[in-house]
Amino acid sequence: MAPAAMDTILAHFKDTKRKPADYDLIATGDLGKLGSDILLDLLEEKGLKLGTNYTDCGHVYFSRKQDTMCGGSGCGCSATFLNSYIMGKLNKGELKRVLFVPTGALMSTTASGQGETIPGISHAIVIESE
Repeated sequence: MAPAAMDTILAHFKDTKRKPADYDLIATGDLGKLGSDILLDLLEEKGLKLGTNYTDCGHVYFSRKQDTMCGGSGCGCSATFLNSYIMGKLNKGELKRVLFVPTGALMSTTASGQGETIPGISHAIVIESE
C-alpha cells in the first residue's frame, strides 16, 4: 500500500502545486510503522520529504508493546482517526488544512490463492476549516 500512497501523494502535490508545509497534518492509514517507513523512503527517492507534520493512523493507534506487526485494520484506523482526532482538531481550530490519504488492499481470494500480488489503493482528500 505504501507505493499506492506514494503515487497518490506525488500526484496530489503535482496537481495542486502545493507542498507538504502547506498542510498542518498529512495522515496516511493504515500503513503502520513498517509501511510508513517504506513510504517515507519512496518519497525521498522521488525528492519529496513530508516532514514532521506526517503521521500514519495505524502507527499512532498502537504502542510498540502491542504485537500488531504492521498495523491494524486500515479502514478501522483511518475512519476512527479521521472522525475523532482529525475532525476534533479541525472543529477546535487547532488544524486548518489536512491531507488525508487512506490506503487499502484490494483483496481477492482468487489472486492470492494463485500467488499473485495484492494491489494497493489510496485516495487524497483535503479537509480545510476556517
